[in-house]
Amino acid sequence: QVQLVESGGGLVQPGGSLRLSCAASGTIVDIGTMGWHRQAPGKERELVARITKSGTITYSDSVKGRFTISRDNAKRTVYLDMNSLKFEDTAVYYCNADVRADWNSRQYNYWGQGTQVTVSS
Repeated sequence: QVQLVESGGGLVQPGGSLRLSCAASGTIVDIGTMGWHRQAPGKERELVARITKSGTITYSDSVKGRFTISRDNAKRTVYLDMNSLKFEDTAVYYCNADVRADWNSRQYNYWGQGTQVTVSS
């Protein structure tokens, strides 16, 4: 059983910073691309950032220059450093990862339960 557990969400003022973490646990032999998505009330879930196993990074235009994604493969953890937060960054943030449970199977995509980020004065 593979689990992704996010942490680090909370309430922050505009212009502030937060760091989200997402740790993968369970029977895992390999993790491919890891990423963060978010979903604001009344809106569709959208990609925020993703990072491949080799370190290739993609950001959505709305967070470029403000957010930084990174990963620690030894810890099976992906991070999202969020700076210069804006009201419109308020959302539930979900991490996801392509995980292989054994070398005889393909990768499957797993999602965390989500963590709330609220930007408010």
